[in-house]
Amino acid sequence: MVQDMPAPHLKNASAVTLPVRAGIGLRAPHLRQVREESPPAAWFEVHSENYFVAGGPALAALEAVRQRYPVSLHGVGMSLGGADDLDPDHLRRLKALAERIQPAAISEHLCWSAIGGRWLNDLLPLPYTREALARVCKHVDQVQEALGRTILVENVSSYLRFLPEDMPEWVFVAEVARRTGCCLLLDVNNIHVSACNHGFNGMDFLAGIPVDTVAEIHLAGYEEVDGLLVDTHSRPVYPPVWDLYQAALERFGRIPTLIEWDQDIPALEVLLAEAAKAQGYLDAVREQRHALAA
Repeated sequence: MVQDMPAPHLKNASAVTLPVRAGIGLRAPHLRQVREESPPAAWFEVHSENYFVAGGPALAALEAVRQRYPVSLHGVGMSLGGADDLDPDHLRRLKALAERIQPAAISEHLCWSAIGGRWLNDLLPLPYTREALARVCKHVDQVQEALGRTILVENVSSYLRFLPEDMPEWVFVAEVARRTGCCLLLDVNNIHVSACNHGFNGMDFLAGIPVDTVAEIHLAGYEEVDGLLVDTHSRPVYPPVWDLYQAALERFGRIPTLIEWDQDIPALEVLLAEAAKAQGYLDAVREQRHALAA
């Protein structure tokens, strides 16, 4: 499989070895088909916590996929922004999985999801304060030290804000990358969802992110519920998100891109078609830059 490797534009280029192509999330309904048919996917992302086991069929299946495709580990339970200390068992399991799978990237969310030993089934937004920033950076440093590698951190969608704020979200996200040396997983759908819910301009978010920090992009579909946009990962990517994605590629260059679809999961061919559409945007940027250089 030919891998179009990323240009060394990152401050820490070793953080990600994903091909600069559009991949898809690997979900249970498609696992057998992927193993039997080897579809033309560029790479796959899995949720790390689904494979926090010492053995068994799920891990064996992931190892089989990893032999043929690049794989990214995407965590949902680290609670980087939580007031509690990081769970050492969680870190240990993630490190063991990373050593076994040798992923092309490891990512986590800039959020909190646990307090006082109680876990919430959501990726909850952070207060964008100096105190929260220091806490997040401490936790990112701990994760990177434990894993022995740079991780990617992702901006989340949100439906409420903690006021007053010391800074807008994009300044907070950029500062986490600056202080810790981590890279960013820029979720363009989350930017659009939060921008619509809170009344800011998604282009301002893009403009506030340093070009040399973005290592991956996520795209997904949302739903509208009682006037709010909800990041459900249950629909195709909507036109405003494609428009923002194009603007992101124009600013950051060609970046490995993932199509997320976690609810109402369609046939594998539907996901591959969405990835092919994203690939069209990536190819157009390459052709545009080649034309300018000629």
